[in-house]
Amino acid sequence: MILSVILLIIGFIILIKGADVFVDGSSSLAKNFKVPAIFIGLTIVAFGTSAPEFAVSVQSMLKGSGEIVLGNVFGSNILNILLIIGISALFHPLTVKNNTVKKELPIVLLISTILILLINDSIFESTRNSFSRQDAITIILFFTVFLYYLISLMRNHPDESSENAKIYSIPKSFLFILIGLIGIIFGSNFVVDSASNIATYLGVSERMIALTIIALGTSLPELVTSVSATRKGEYDIAIGNVVGSNLFNIGIVLALPVAVFGGINNVTFNAIDLAILFVSGFLLFIFSLNDRKIDKKEGFILLLVFLLYYSYVILG
Repeated sequence: MILSVILLIIGFIILIKGADVFVDGSSSLAKNFKVPAIFIGLTIVAFGTSAPEFAVSVQSMLKGSGEIVLGNVFGSNILNILLIIGISALFHPLTVKNNTVKKELPIVLLISTILILLINDSIFESTRNSFSRQDAITIILFFTVFLYYLISLMRNHPDESSENAKIYSIPKSFLFILIGLIGIIFGSNFVVDSASNIATYLGVSERMIALTIIALGTSLPELVTSVSATRKGEYDIAIGNVVGSNLFNIGIVLALPVAVFGGINNVTFNAIDLAILFVSGFLLFIFSLNDRKIDKKEGFILLLVFLLYYSYVILG
């Protein structure tokens, strides 16, 4: 048990550091090839901070732990909004860009709603809930809406660049990407094996371990990025990082491994888990609509919902 906990902590450290190096290398390579900064932020940075979740999902599917895949994505997306945006808003009210309110947040709500409907097989027929390969392909098709949006951003901002981005030589950028990916793969292996062992030892479900320990650990890159951005006055980055990561979590972290390795049968996630996934995104959208800001009071509400839900997960 103690060894599993130590390996879990080591795995998270390797995961987070690997993701950090991966983002630096990828961003540098993109800048070398003059890819717009706004495109980098919504693709490389968003996927980079979601890389731990993706690595954990692939390892979990290979080991037959489908519940960890779903719990990882559900937990991370809920944590990203309720905990990360909530904490960030307590530091300073977050300004939300008009494009985010009109396009990015509605896309998050759309894909989240489709995911919830696809998993809820029991609504339409008398059977256990599941997430099949066909469901995953459907999600990926809807995810292309977001990709189309990214392409339109790239076309509309062809010359935009970031003065703050670190730029290394092309060989060094590739080396950083390689080292980062190795760290992510090895770290995720430690996390999945250790979490499964802990769940078995404690006699708790993989659902609870995935919604709590794994989700929090793999969301640390988003937490560090958003809080740091808020303290530096880059409020749009705090929102954009979470929105982009949530979209990648559903479209890539969950759907892609399931589409490749096969479906997840006998899903044990209940109506409350699915409802909170939707409610968290809906609250973010409503708060942003109000005055294009998420203030401290709204941040406190997000944190309160987070505490209530996770009290239910742990005690229930």
